[in-house]
Amino acid sequence: MHGLIGPNGSGKTTTMRIISGIIKRFEGKAEVLGHHLPPERSKLKGLVAYLPEDLRLYGRLTGWENILYFAMLYADTREEAESMAEYGARIAGLSEKDLARRASEYSKGMARRVALARTLMTRSPLTILDEPTSGLDVFSAYRMRESIREFARETGSTVIISSHNMLEVQNLCDRVTLILRGRAVASGSPKEIIESVGAADLEEAFVKLASGGGVE
Repeated sequence: MHGLIGPNGSGKTTTMRIISGIIKRFEGKAEVLGHHLPPERSKLKGLVAYLPEDLRLYGRLTGWENILYFAMLYADTREEAESMAEYGARIAGLSEKDLARRASEYSKGMARRVALARTLMTRSPLTILDEPTSGLDVFSAYRMRESIREFARETGSTVIISSHNMLEVQNLCDRVTLILRGRAVASGSPKEIIESVGAADLEEAFVKLASGGGVE
């Protein structure tokens, strides 16, 4: 799991959208899973799963229908779609009663868990999560992190996470890259970055590096 951190406007979301093939780069090079972007962007279909920060559910569909609908987009058969959706429902961790409710009735935490399930259930080689726990309470955020951690452990998928929660990144990620004004200024394990600036934790290291007080 690789954390992508930086102040607002630093280029995190743009980077993730380029990697996922949603937008084209203007300069430089981008290679994802051995494919050069944008010429080979079509080859990434089914290989990259992306959870944007502002993803919303279809309010008139139930939680289960939201999961099954997206499973049908990826699966070749109805049976495969239902199997994928059942895996997604387990990731969501909602009761059958809650999954049978319309998504418009969900709390933000419940909706975000279904959105995460829709993303992870495809077991894509590369999974990109933009602020997965943004705006959630402590309990919902904890469950989300546990789902992500278990998914990565079970599937071996590469996971890129963008978050403003430095404790979350420090606890979840094997490596971290700090972006400032569109440029990567530090990259390494959380421990390496923390030690490089003599910080107590990743939050302090982030502040030091982002304010120009870090190492060259």
